[in-house]
Amino acid sequence: MIKNIVFDFGGVIVDIDRDKAVQAFIKLGLADADTRLDKYHQTGIFQELEEGKLSADEFRKQLGDLCGRPLTMEETKQAWLGFFNEVNLNKLDYILELRKSYHVYILSNTNPFVMSWACSSDFSSKKKPLNDYCDKLYLSYEVGHTKPAPEIFEFMVNDCNIIPSETLFVDDGASNIHIGKELGFETFQPKNGEDWREEMTAILQK
Repeated sequence: MIKNIVFDFGGVIVDIDRDKAVQAFIKLGLADADTRLDKYHQTGIFQELEEGKLSADEFRKQLGDLCGRPLTMEETKQAWLGFFNEVNLNKLDYILELRKSYHVYILSNTNPFVMSWACSSDFSSKKKPLNDYCDKLYLSYEVGHTKPAPEIFEFMVNDCNIIPSETLFVDDGASNIHIGKELGFETFQPKNGEDWREEMTAILQK
């Protein structure tokens, strides 16, 4: 019996547009942004930021070196926000309904730039931040590991004292779903951009 639901953020709660993000970083001056950015798992300084090995300010400085000019924190943040399309309120309202019956958590590979937006009133047109939609956020840069490393899952399980077999893990990344299954979670892999509410309702009613 499912008692807990763990959502990925980008690609599930909010749709991801990698091409738009690539263009935003190219506009900053990062000519090889297309080879550096990934929808699921970053590399180089982007990965170091998401693992918490670089602070936001250290990342800004190193990105500026790659771009050949100093960057402001706001410029850097706006480039990261290029990953995200408009927030779908229908999904957020659905998640609020789920919270009446389930514990809801978010497990995300992310960084301080994205979360400074997501955990603010600018996140949605209802002026509710992301943390209003879940019991707790588990963020890669705070935990020190990114999915699909088992350590980030194990940290969450131990911290919120959940049982994987009683937990539905929802993620659009195949490698993340694979490790989730290995660790004993029930899993659901919607595609980025799709409305998964009806399918999730059917899964929860089994």
